[in-house]
Amino acid sequence: MLPFLLLSTRHDDHLAADEHRAVARYLGVDPARLVQWRLDQYPMPELQLERYAGLLLGGSPFTASDPPGSKTGLQRRVERELAGVLDEVVARDFPFLGLCYGVGTLGLHRGGVVDTTYGETLGAPTIRLTETAADDPLCAHLPAEFTAIVGHKEALSHPAPDMTVLAASDACPVQMLRVGEHVRATQFHPELDAPGLIARIRAYTHHGYFRPEQEAELVRMAHTTDVDASHRVLTAFAELYG
Repeated sequence: MLPFLLLSTRHDDHLAADEHRAVARYLGVDPARLVQWRLDQYPMPELQLERYAGLLLGGSPFTASDPPGSKTGLQRRVERELAGVLDEVVARDFPFLGLCYGVGTLGLHRGGVVDTTYGETLGAPTIRLTETAADDPLCAHLPAEFTAIVGHKEALSHPAPDMTVLAASDACPVQMLRVGEHVRATQFHPELDAPGLIARIRAYTHHGYFRPEQEAELVRMAHTTDVDASHRVLTAFAELYG
């Protein structure tokens, strides 16, 4: 069986390792079958998509819609390399799943508007499938409504013409989207479980995703909120393409 490829941009080794653990767990594959490439550490190598069953892009501390002049050299390099990856992924309609950061990168790549209009502080809202999701096999085993973890400064406010919106929430009109037949991204985090969420809460306390005084409350939320249904997005991705 071909491996899956996870592209990560986490600056923190512990968070990068935890992201790999969680994505492998909910894909339902052995961790050795999920190849992780740390774009925050190494330039993107020549990509041979035929070597992989599917490609995933993890979350990121980067904000794609920031003014270009405010971005570091590392962020500009990562964005340039991801644009090249998406050129090939979209052209070949290759199985792709972006997790949170994927909405911003894919949205801008396709000509959509990504800005701070629908940013959400860290929380667990209700996600609702749209009518168009009924025809998407990745959504076939998802309930019509489910709870998922969100926390993002930017979101897609105006989808590109070639995008199909698959899910939304009250505060964010694009929680999941598709381009072509096999290229998808979620604004919510289908990989986050309680340990992963707590690790990110503690790592990003002062990064603007929530008020620092909310930390204890959010840790309690991590232990008590049922987000199991959201993990099915990853499980379905592996079943479809693995």
